[in-house]
Amino acid sequence: MSKLKIAITKGRLLEKSAEMFELAGIECEALRNPGRQLVLPIGNGMMEAVLAKSADVITYTERGVCELGIVGKDTIMEHATNLYEILDLGFGRCRFAVAGKPDTDFFTDGSRRVAATKYINVSKRYFERKHIDAELIKIEGSVELAPLLGLADVIVDLVETGSTLKANGLEILEEVCPVSARLVVNTAALKLRKREIEELTTKLAAAAKEIESKK
Repeated sequence: MSKLKIAITKGRLLEKSAEMFELAGIECEALRNPGRQLVLPIGNGMMEAVLAKSADVITYTERGVCELGIVGKDTIMEHATNLYEILDLGFGRCRFAVAGKPDTDFFTDGSRRVAATKYINVSKRYFERKHIDAELIKIEGSVELAPLLGLADVIVDLVETGSTLKANGLEILEEVCPVSARLVVNTAALKLRKREIEELTTKLAAAAKEIESKK
């Protein structure tokens, strides 16, 4: 049988993933110094980690190239995947929020409003639930610029500490939902490699619980 493959989001989630693997007793020295390698041995060669951008983690896992993935809930929500979320890993915590200038009357003003965001699908569903008529503008870079330059009334974005908002004269007007890293699995792998996946999930769940208890 082939090695169990797990796609891991590059960047801030990678370091936290390595910490959790180590705490779970899973060897992951290669993750600490990956260099330019994108496919790395972990678990003493019994598994392989595939390093990818968040949206690609979804694609590789959903298509069955990797059995599992570690990705933020924000990416899962935006791409509305068919993957199973089997564990909240507890790290990478932040939140989706609507933010704007302090005097912005976004939620009570009945006129059509404009929101800038990287997360069009998340924003669309949110405003529909709130029965707010909002035009959405896709922004790939620093969304904080949009209300400062008059392009949009508000932004919908991930917020961790709020320091970037504050530095640009913006504040949270309403929180949408919490976000954290999740362990996902494709449906075929869950059936065909159930035992391996359950064993790994149990180890990571224990590690997540231990990390949470130390906070």
